[in-house]
Amino acid sequence: MATVLPFSTYDVQYDNAKFRRRSLFKVITQAMLTSGVRRNCRSCGIGKLLTLLMIAGLAFLTVAHTNPAFSSTRHFVKHIGGKDEKNLITEGGTHLQSWKVFWRKPPRLPPRLPPIEKGGNGSLYSESLDGQGISEWTVRQTKVVEAFQHAWTGYKNYAMGSDELMPLSKRGVDGLGGLGATIVDSLDTAMIMGLDDIVQEAGSWIEKSLPARLNEKGQVNLFETTIRILGGLLSAYHLSGGENEMVREWGSRSVLHGPKPAVYLEIAKDLADRLMSAFTSSPTAIPFSDVVLRQRSAHPAPDGLSSTSEVTSIQLEFWYLSKISGDPKYGKAAMKVLEHFKTLPKVEGLVPIYISPQSGQFSGENIRLGSRGDSYYEYLIKIWLQQRGAGHEVTNVSYVHEMYDEAMEGVKHRLVQKSIPKGLIFVGELPNGADGHFYPKMDHLVCFLPGTLALGATRGLTKQRAMEQGLMTIEDLENLKLAEDLAKTCYEMYGVTTTGLAPEIAHFHTKEFNEEGLHGGNKSSDFLDDIIIRYADRHNLLRPETVESLFVLHRITEDEKYREWGWQIFQAFESHTKVSSGGYSSLSDVTVLPPLRRDKMETFFLGETLKYLYLLFGDSNMLPLDSSIGLRGIFSI
Repeated sequence: MATVLPFSTYDVQYDNAKFRRRSLFKVITQAMLTSGVRRNCRSCGIGKLLTLLMIAGLAFLTVAHTNPAFSSTRHFVKHIGGKDEKNLITEGGTHLQSWKVFWRKPPRLPPRLPPIEKGGNGSLYSESLDGQGISEWTVRQTKVVEAFQHAWTGYKNYAMGSDELMPLSKRGVDGLGGLGATIVDSLDTAMIMGLDDIVQEAGSWIEKSLPARLNEKGQVNLFETTIRILGGLLSAYHLSGGENEMVREWGSRSVLHGPKPAVYLEIAKDLADRLMSAFTSSPTAIPFSDVVLRQRSAHPAPDGLSSTSEVTSIQLEFWYLSKISGDPKYGKAAMKVLEHFKTLPKVEGLVPIYISPQSGQFSGENIRLGSRGDSYYEYLIKIWLQQRGAGHEVTNVSYVHEMYDEAMEGVKHRLVQKSIPKGLIFVGELPNGADGHFYPKMDHLVCFLPGTLALGATRGLTKQRAMEQGLMTIEDLENLKLAEDLAKTCYEMYGVTTTGLAPEIAHFHTKEFNEEGLHGGNKSSDFLDDIIIRYADRHNLLRPETVESLFVLHRITEDEKYREWGWQIFQAFESHTKVSSGGYSSLSDVTVLPPLRRDKMETFFLGETLKYLYLLFGDSNMLPLDSSIGLRGIFSI
């Protein structure tokens, strides 16, 4: 962005014509006309002198009233002079300024540099070469697109068809069933960014290769396959216009090519039919965790248990598939899980992290919003927002919102505490249940909660609109305040480290808990003594939870600080995780420089992290939170 020189309004408006160079003819004639005046002036009497002075005064007054320099000065004074601007020139001082303007030397006008102006919503604008205004956030959004292209190039060159890229080894790895997870999971991001070439490449692979993979591959995890593969297919169907919703309705800048929407839908139905065995094989409403795709069979995990978060995080995809396919079996099976959870005993809405598909009962007492518990709380409000008033036969989901409200009250009462000495608000755990001790540990996964609380408080509307429509209760306002406090904590988990990237897990200094010497390394952080990072927890997996919450909070509060925080996080990813040959790598330790890399690019870095950063820096009319189009496109369903 060009630097603006400190020129004044006088310099812009001043009439510089009188100072232009005179011709030689004018110089000679004027000298001849005035020479006699200089010679004979000594013989002038007092009367003649006074007459000349009076004539000169009248001439000056005439010039003062007709010269645009004086009128522009008065206009400038009147414009800036106000009751709140005591130090500015007042109209009473106009004549003094007029004399200065009249007698001063011609101004040296500065070069015509692009001015910087304040745009709408606090965004910065600079004038481009063709005179078009370009938002600084658009420039930053373009940087995210370039990051996605760099990540895709690495994957395409070294791992095309594999689940994930190992960017340092320059090869692919299949850790998610061998279904080309990165391709499917990142397709909706490419669509939202308008990257037609990548959309065609990914879509072509899905159309030609994925059906055969479904027939060939063996065991997959129900949860991971649902959210990454089934969700990716359904998002592609939706964003490509599968419901006769034109691309322009969700704010895309491009008309995308690739397979027809029906291709994505047919493959999604094939995959879902195979995954349905997890429900039909179980003796209860709780599905088994593992599915053998080619055999269309399922079985429980080796310990016989399913994760609470996993069995309650598949409803969005299965319900949406029922809606667009007209077959209710998918949505019915998935929603029976939540109907069953409604009947189970809870601790103020909080639930243990394991459940048995054999008995349908919780196993153990460990309560946390981190791994194996997180998505249960996250998806309650998203499911309610998705299905309310949708006209589907399984849309009586008021109980889901009641479960969400109860759970959030439990979180505030049982799990929220404040660190010392600086007082960061964080969410801890109850490893031994309601009667056990509080443990001040918070996974990065828990950073989904600020966005969830904000969505629940305003139903996706901006705070201003929700307030104007009388939709927010005192409890909603409290939840939104808690969301902003927790977002601050999640951001400081990044800021406290040497790399500017958050660890996978953080502990917090409280009156009952402290561990010396395990800080993040950034000694300029105000929260160095509040956040404790153990050696085993210092890795970073390029996770999306924090930037998703920043995106949601920016949309709802319209506070620009969330964009700035997101930009700082993105810059840290660029500085420390980017691999020159293509792709981005997870880190082993975020507290040291240079950080040791883990040689793994998770699918969610393209499918979620970069998507939320792109939307955070973009216009709010792209995939708005208060529309079904936006909710489905944003949250990959």
